[in-house]
Amino acid sequence: YTGVTSDLARRLRQHDAGRGARYTRGRGPVVLVHQEAAASLPAALRRERQIKRLSRALKELLIGEGRG
Repeated sequence: YTGVTSDLARRLRQHDAGRGARYTRGRGPVVLVHQEAAASLPAALRRERQIKRLSRALKELLIGEGRG
């Protein structure tokens, strides 16, 4: 799941409570594996689209960078 929020802690609580995105309902508890800051909402939405277009292998590489 990839998403954009201005309050990450709140968003994680929503997902864990089953009130977040439809995809995460019933799949909890969610685990944050990667986050990025963006300069603006349009920039964040562009980056979200880029990530969603990545292959699974490239997404796993992206996640792996943060777990180092």
